[in-house]
Amino acid sequence: MKQLTILLAVVIALPALSQTKLPKNANRFVYQQVEYGESIDTSFITVIRNGNSIEIQSANPEGTLIPGYASESTYVDYDADSITVVATFADGTSYYYRRGLARNDIEWTVEGTQHKCSINSNSLVFDMDESSNINVNPLPHYGLAHGVLRSFSRNGQMLLKLVKAEYNKKIKPQNTEFVIQNSTRVSPRELDRIKKERLVITTRVFDHEQLCWGKENAHINGGIKDIPYDTVLHYAGGTLILKRVDLPRLPGHYQHFVELHQQSNGDAYDRTGSVFVIYPNCNPTFFDGINNHPDSLPIFTGRDGQRYQGISIVQNSDTYYEPPIELVRFFTPFGVGHFNERMKDFGIDWRPETYYRQEITDLYRGGTVYIGAWIGNYDRGGHLLTMDIKSYPNDYGFNLNDIPPQLISLFNTCNVLEMAGQNYGKLFATDSLTCTFTVPFKNPVSAKLRYISTGHGGWDGGDEFVPKTNTILIDGKPVFTHTPWRQDCGCYRDLNPVSGNFWNGLSSSDYSRSGWCPGTATQPVYFDLSPWADGKPHTLTVAIPQGESVEGMFSHWSVSGCLILEYNE
Repeated sequence: MKQLTILLAVVIALPALSQTKLPKNANRFVYQQVEYGESIDTSFITVIRNGNSIEIQSANPEGTLIPGYASESTYVDYDADSITVVATFADGTSYYYRRGLARNDIEWTVEGTQHKCSINSNSLVFDMDESSNINVNPLPHYGLAHGVLRSFSRNGQMLLKLVKAEYNKKIKPQNTEFVIQNSTRVSPRELDRIKKERLVITTRVFDHEQLCWGKENAHINGGIKDIPYDTVLHYAGGTLILKRVDLPRLPGHYQHFVELHQQSNGDAYDRTGSVFVIYPNCNPTFFDGINNHPDSLPIFTGRDGQRYQGISIVQNSDTYYEPPIELVRFFTPFGVGHFNERMKDFGIDWRPETYYRQEITDLYRGGTVYIGAWIGNYDRGGHLLTMDIKSYPNDYGFNLNDIPPQLISLFNTCNVLEMAGQNYGKLFATDSLTCTFTVPFKNPVSAKLRYISTGHGGWDGGDEFVPKTNTILIDGKPVFTHTPWRQDCGCYRDLNPVSGNFWNGLSSSDYSRSGWCPGTATQPVYFDLSPWADGKPHTLTVAIPQGESVEGMFSHWSVSGCLILEYNE
């Protein structure tokens, strides 16, 4: 709040030319621009006048700039009724568009010197000085071509105001045609798209990869360090793919998203899928279970006598193991893509693929990581998967001094090695899942548990179709509850061409489920663990009232939990 007060004082203290008569020979105009957010930022726009033409120059940010940043200049020729916008990138490539200045799609109301309009429910006010024969407007796209803009406000908030108008004999006129002679002409929308696309950093992880039963397994000797970069390896009968990736190291202001495109390549059923990451800082790592056998991972033996491989963190003098960190839990629909043509006369316009997009900013770490994707199936055609990680900047500065969150993977019962023998997460029928965690340093800015939970058991009365409360206990005391349940599954009917259809008009894909729908990604929930971020060991327990088995069919739960710790220094 103190910073906000200081910035406001600066804004108020700057001189305004709202009542001052403008010099007719002025050729340099400076505008203060105000941007409102968590704090108030100010910057300046300079307008250079040459007769009845102007050049609008926005100040470039200082310091090292983010990849893809474009410096931009706008030229307005009032006599020719034209606007020319030029964007130049650091690699020297340049694009421009040119269009007319006049607009007929805005209705103006004039009250004295104020020109008012409404666009997209926003009330805009332009205060224009038309007392001199000078035309200067740093916002030419609205079509106001007469007079000098003194101030601009939106919904009562001042966004732009003139703070200086002067004559500068050092200014030399800029030749617009010279500026654009090596530029590529595009449309305004194309330039906007190019600028945004160049700002986004895209890491292609998987490209049209097939996850199916029967592909030859990869066998890499020598451990995880020997996996070549950017090579996709197939494991667990071909249902799991793994890739060693060098993710770009980026400032903390970037937001990161996983984008998945999935379609059936022959499998007709809804399947559990998972995208996960392995950081090579453990001994053993989950890769040992992938490359060898799930039994090479730490084993939990349940009261039911069954072995559960690699499901929770282990920290002792001999072993430091963390299960894989789950980025996205997703579910394939019933046969989208492969079966669309067969069901084309069903009366539904089937979508060509499933598209999932989920933010993973709190889990992103630049550097070498091992990213895997799994879709459980025993079909020879299986599924096709494409995956990108897209990183979007929220600032123009490229400062790598940010401290990334510390991640501790606590548990993960999503059995991505199912087809290699990893057990289902059905221990909750007789046990709770308990692990021990210690926040390494006291007093983090935040400590939270990222939790994903979905229930399975696909018969009437199985946990897939029965809401079950998940209880999280800390040091034996219940502190959080969560009941994963989706009631919007019917919204995704057009992704499920071969879903079972019933006499009453409903489809199997319409039914509500325990935290998922065919064709969706399950959203994580967060629990605040700050009270236990005291440097001492604590136990965390997940308890779920799993249903009983019925005639050889069993329910099970896929739960994953990652501790996310943020520090200032």
